[in-house]
This record gives sequence, C-alpha cells and structure tokens, in this order.
Amino acid sequence: MSDDTHSDLFQPYQLGSLTLANRIVMAPLTRSRAAAGDVPTPLMATYYAQRAGAGLIISEASQISPQGKGYIQTPGIYNEAQVAGWRQVTAAVHAKGGKIVIQLWHVGRISHPELQEGGALPVAPSAVKAQGQVFTGREMVDMVTPRALELSELPGIIDDYRHAAENAQAAGFDGVEIHSANGYLLDQFLRDQTNRRTDAYGGSIENRARLLLEVTEAVLGVWPQDRVGVRLAPLSPANDIADSNPEPLFTQVVRELSARGIGFLHVVEGVTGGPRETGSSFKLDTLRPLFRGTYIANNGYTRALALAARAANTADLIAFGRPFIANPDLVERLRRNAPLTEPDQATFYGGDQHGYTDYPFLEGSA
Repeated sequence: MSDDTHSDLFQPYQLGSLTLANRIVMAPLTRSRAAAGDVPTPLMATYYAQRAGAGLIISEASQISPQGKGYIQTPGIYNEAQVAGWRQVTAAVHAKGGKIVIQLWHVGRISHPELQEGGALPVAPSAVKAQGQVFTGREMVDMVTPRALELSELPGIIDDYRHAAENAQAAGFDGVEIHSANGYLLDQFLRDQTNRRTDAYGGSIENRARLLLEVTEAVLGVWPQDRVGVRLAPLSPANDIADSNPEPLFTQVVRELSARGIGFLHVVEGVTGGPRETGSSFKLDTLRPLFRGTYIANNGYTRALALAARAANTADLIAFGRPFIANPDLVERLRRNAPLTEPDQATFYGGDQHGYTDYPFLEGSA
C-alpha cells in the first residue's frame, strides 16, 4: 500500500456532533427514480444504502413544495407520503453505519407550466426567462418566462423551507443542506442577472442575499446549527445564471452564513459538472478563510486532487458526484487506488435498477 492510504481523507471527521467515518462526501445527484406523487421508493433506499461508505451522503435535491418542482420524478419532502418514503431511505443508510442529510430545493424559474400545479407559471425573483429546455415527461420544451414573486409571497416560501426542514427531521435525516446553487431559486435571488427587483429583496448585495439568509434562519429554527449547510456555486453558469460581479457578492454571502453559525458550506468550484477553471479573476480559495465551519469542496475531484486538497488543507471534506453513480463502494476504491467503473449516461435519469443499483462492488467491499 502506498503512503497516501494514510491520508486523513480516509480517517474519521467530526462535523459538529456528527462523527463521519471519513472525509469523503457523496454529492447530491438527481436520478429521477421517485414514484408517483414524487415519493421516494424502496429502490432508492437500496441505492443510498449501497453508498453508505461515504462519510456523508447529501441526498438528491428534493423539492420543498409542488411549486419548487422542475423535473419529473424528483422526490419531494413536503407531505406525509414523501416523509414515509424518505424514512425507509434514512433507515437503510443508518443500518449500514452511514450519515445522510437532505438537500432542500426550489427550482424557481427552471420549470414549466406542465410541471406545476394547475399549469401555473414557474416563479422567480423577476420575470426573466432562462435560456434552455426542460423535459415535461413527454418532450423537451423551451423554458417559459416566469412570474415574478410578489413581496407578500416570500414569507410563504420561507415557511415552505421551514416545513421541509421539519419533515426532514421526521424522516430521520441527520441534517439538511439548503440548495442555493446552480441557478435555482435562491441563486436567482442572489444574482443581478436574474434579480431585477426594486424592493427589499433586490438591488444591493444585502437585499439580494436577504431571502437566502431568511431561509437559513428559518431552517436554523428547526435544526441545530451544526446540522445545517448551504450549497453555493459562485462561478457556475448552470441554468443560465450569472452575476456582473460575483466576488463581492459571494464574499458577503459567505461572511453572513458564517456569522449565523451554520455547520457546513458546500462550494461547487468552477462550472457545475464541467471544468474547474473558469478564467475568472475571482479565486474561490478566498472563501474558505471567511467561513468558520466545515468547508466541503466539490467539482471534478479525482483521488489525486482530493489527497492534495487534504495535504494542503484547502478543504475539510471532498465531495464526489458522478464517480458515486457507478462505484457504490467509491471510498474503498479510492482507499485501495482501485480502478473506477465508468457510468452509463443513458441511465442517469429515470428508469429502473439498471444503471442505478446494479453496479459492481470490489471483491470484499460490499
């Protein structure tokens, strides 16, 4: 065995009151396997339990309300049937000694009337259409121009996050991650490209960050601080998102989140699912010193990059996404420096157990 097997990447880590078996995180991965009513299934419980060797699993994004939905067959966390479905998942992960938090999600404008109750328009901070398409279950269609949320509606959105956080406790999760990345609703409020508001939630950085911080405070009213995290993607253009000056924006957001004492910050470094380098003059390594909790680094990490990040202490935990799809025993494979199985992209979204729970384990690691 090489000396790097002794890296603390593979050693336990204390995330507040949670003891993680190692510093490797399974990143949120939308797989679109939920049943009718966006209810998690026993197959999903098998899938997550297979990957319980991760120090921490962050679940696939789960909508906090029917309005928060933008993709077919994604799970929700807003009603009793969904809570019961998720309870099977968390029980299966805990039976394998794993830890799992749920990612709370509202897609905002990244939706379509066919995915909304009553054929309603998707909502957003402002009526700014996203470039791109969405799958309605029948076909790919262009995004529509969303409806700008009324000021009077925002307390209801915050309440939806609070209710989802309460449901996450009832479902047996170990914590929650607030999704404020990749061009979804909270990210849309942060960015001046998508937020053209002139009220208390638009204009200045303080105003654009207001909804995320109020959501965070609502969730902190439900969960202990060390069980709450936020995901950000400061430089990613995912879902047609952009900001004219991201450095002061995200510097301020991270400072404000740190001041509220959340347990972890999960940062997509670079382009979501794409290159780590963006050509931006904003260097994301300036964010970690501003945050006093656990910093999770994400995007394009390999074994070598992860070991280097821990050796240089540039991140506390390292998140892997796609490698976990085809390698349920990814931690053991990284520990042994074993070959990784390549995933079948045709089975990423939707379908049955094929390309989901039928990937092989290393001998002796299941």
